[in-house]
Amino acid sequence: MHKVYLYNSGLTIYLIKMKIKLILSGIFFLMISFVFSQSSLNNYKYIIVPQKFDFLKEKDQYQLNSLAEFLFKKHGFSAMMEGADYPDDLKMNRCLALRSDVLKEPGMFRTKLKVELKDCNDQVVYTSPLGESREKEFQKAYNYAIRGAFKHLGNLNYTYKPSESITSLATTPSTPQQPVVKNEVSKEIQELKAEIESLKKEKVKAKEEVPEVKPEVEPVPEIVPEKKIEQAKPVMKQESSGVLYAQEITNGFQLVDSSPKVVYKIKKTGLDNVFLVEGKSAVLFKKGNDWVMEYYSGDLLKQEVLKIKF
Repeated sequence: MHKVYLYNSGLTIYLIKMKIKLILSGIFFLMISFVFSQSSLNNYKYIIVPQKFDFLKEKDQYQLNSLAEFLFKKHGFSAMMEGADYPDDLKMNRCLALRSDVLKEPGMFRTKLKVELKDCNDQVVYTSPLGESREKEFQKAYNYAIRGAFKHLGNLNYTYKPSESITSLATTPSTPQQPVVKNEVSKEIQELKAEIESLKKEKVKAKEEVPEVKPEVEPVPEIVPEKKIEQAKPVMKQESSGVLYAQEITNGFQLVDSSPKVVYKIKKTGLDNVFLVEGKSAVLFKKGNDWVMEYYSGDLLKQEVLKIKF
């Protein structure tokens, strides 16, 4: 009996030691997770909240999306709803923001929600502990559960600390290339202006070399023609003087002059080399080597030849 007692006592002590080790290990890993989550989140400047969570049927149903935005701001984050007017630095570098989501875990008698944050590469940066509620009414249950999930974020003491690896992404090829296109157009316009100046100089030089000769013209008696009712010509054709440059946009092109100023926007049709002119009841089509814009002015059908460089 004495031996059995000693054996049981030793086993009990061993189990207590193992339990203590497991508790300490859990606390250690929790502290590591806490520090890692804090340092990771501090590198991001903004939080984007979606207008609708996947487990709900409507946008901002039960005001959960608005509540999530409020709770992020409450804990010191710069949060904004998806589709809002983003700050300039975020427009240039979307990797400054984390995209948030609220996920629902299955449960028979409890509502369980957790907050998840992903970076611009769709990698999970942070997942909160579950927030739970036993309420039966959906609005109350979701409200309590999401507030419970956000409690952990409040303990992280978030403070934005720029990370060079993230801020440097603003100059990567993923940045919109609109400034590059504008520079290319400006360069082409400068070349065109230089060519025009050269032609002007040649024209002035030619005038100086060739003396102007005025031919003798005999006076012609003035003839008053009979008044006739002229019928409107069916087509009036004119030619534009400036060159327009085509820049590709969604479903078509925008035509800019040398200013550069957008003169027309044209939309593609089901026919090759046939476009609809935006904001004008007109059609643009290719005729031979010319681009012709055709439209009605009153009862008069007009055609305007445009010089377009694609």
